[in-house]
Formats: sequence, structure tokens, C-alpha cells
Amino acid sequence: MTTAPDRAREDVRLRESVPPLRAWAKTFVVGLFMGTADGVPGVSGGTIALIAGVYERLVAAITAVTPRRFFDGVLALTPLDGGVSLDRAAAVLEEVDGWFLIALLAGIATAIVTVTGIVDWASGAYPILLFGVFFGLIGASAVILLRAISIREVDEITAAVVGFVLAFAVSGQAAVLEGGGLPLIFVAGAVAISAMILPGISGALFLVILGQYDYMSEQLHAFLDALVALARGDAVGPVVDHGTVVVTFVLGGLVGLFTVARAVRRALEYNRSATLAFLVALVVGALRAPVVTLNGEEYAVVWNAATIQAFAGAALVGAAVVFALEWYAVDIDLDSV
Repeated sequence: MTTAPDRAREDVRLRESVPPLRAWAKTFVVGLFMGTADGVPGVSGGTIALIAGVYERLVAAITAVTPRRFFDGVLALTPLDGGVSLDRAAAVLEEVDGWFLIALLAGIATAIVTVTGIVDWASGAYPILLFGVFFGLIGASAVILLRAISIREVDEITAAVVGFVLAFAVSGQAAVLEGGGLPLIFVAGAVAISAMILPGISGALFLVILGQYDYMSEQLHAFLDALVALARGDAVGPVVDHGTVVVTFVLGGLVGLFTVARAVRRALEYNRSATLAFLVALVVGALRAPVVTLNGEEYAVVWNAATIQAFAGAALVGAAVVFALEWYAVDIDLDSV
């Protein structure tokens, strides 16, 4: 990736900048695995990026995206600034490793749509097993991350306590947060995007903490169903209703890309150990979320020997998946963050 000047270079040609199909396919497949990981709480797409060897490239590409470059690319595709210029747009893409990001995000989006569809179905058919798996995914991730850091100094202990209490308290308010409306959806999108740069921290986990995971899964697939229905001649109302939620979440993610993700990076640069302690403590505190969700009005699970056994068995399966992934990855290298 080149070091970019303030404006896009004019000597880049669109045809020359497009990568070969094989490179596109490889990046798309990596995105599929990352999206599958980020689609469930507890498993991190950042970890998959580390395993696939694209983590540093991903971080560099994300941090290269700035509002000015974004608007330069948009202007290049409009007649507002000297006419439409695909070559100028290609130059902007080259500066931010855009073709890589496009292929990767396409894979991530495809996987997330698929995974959340399965989750949406399982939350209605097998909620105890589903949230048991989530509990195991989160718990195993917490164990692995706690092994990767040291919490000894006062600032690290303080940050860990604050992170745990915050996640534990917010996880207990899932029912209240579900009615938070579009402002909360926007915040959820902004926060979830920050997980892209952190191995071991899942974007879906933040949605679980904020009580938005089930809701966003339902809204996404309701929106896609409404689009299909619209193509068949149905009313546009459902597309607007569900699309407003989805677009708000995406806009929050874009804002998070320019703000939250960079704030996390700066916090890591300022005090890496305390920041990591805070983030890992969030994962530990989030263990409350699956249980609280099952205890809520939507599921109202009665805990007895059978339901506890089902929940525990599913949790073991979820934990085994994470530990197997960690074994393959050898170690989650937080020093590379």
C-alpha cells in the first residue's frame, strides 16, 4: 500500500489497480471466516485475521480511511469536482487498500447475513442451546484473553474492575436497552465496529452487552425479506421501517470507524496494559448477558435439571470451538494490536 498525499494521485488507472480474481477470491474467503466469527459473541474476527495473516494489513487499511479520502472518492464518482473520474476513484482506493477492504467486507457481510439467519431461527427454536453456546464462547474467550495479559498494577486493576462492573451492569439491563430506539442502534454500530481491530474481542459481544444482538438479527433479515417482497410487488413500508434500523446501524459503524476504533488505538498507545485489562474485563462481565436474556420476558426459561444440563452441554460445545481455534492459532498475540 502506498503512502498517500492529501489528494488522490492522478496517475492511477482503474484497470491497472484491480487485483487478479484469485486475490479477490482469497480475500473474500478470509472475510467469510471473519464474518462467521464476528457473527457470534465471544469469537473475534480479529483472531481470524491474525490466523490468516491479514491482521496488520487490515489495521493499516482501516486507519488509512479518513473522512477526506472518503469524500474524495465520492466526489470522483460525481460531476461536482471536474467530472466523473473512475481513475481518480481508483487512486483513492489504492491509498486505503480499498480493493482489499471491498473483498474482505463482502465476505464478512455474506457470512454475517448467513450466521445471523441461523441465530434468528435458533433463538426461536432452541434458545437454551443457542445462549448456552454463546456462554461457552464468551467464557472460553475470557479465559484465553486473561492468560494473554497481566493485571498487577493499580491502573490495570482499576481498569479491569471498571470494565467488569460496566459490562455486568449493562448486561443486566438488556430488556431496558432493547427499547433504546435508533440512538442506541447508532451507538451499537459505532461500538461494534471497534472490535475489528482487536483479536479476541467480538463485535457481536458488544451487541449482546447492549441488548441489541437478537434485535439486529431480526431487523436485518426482516429488511432482506421486505426487499424480496418489494421485488414481487408488495408495499414499500416494511422496507422503510426495517431499513431505517439497518441503515442507522451501518451509519453508526461508519462513524465508529472514524472515531471509536481510533480512540481505542490511541488508548492502547497511551496505556496498553490498562486498556487491555479494561477490554478483557468487559468480556468477563458479559458472561451475565446470555443468562439474563434467557431469564427475560421473551424466553422466561424455568431452570431445572434438564434446562441446566442442556445449557451446560451447549456451553461446553461453544468453549471447545474457541479452544480449538486458539490451539490452531497457537496464541492470541495482543502485543501485535
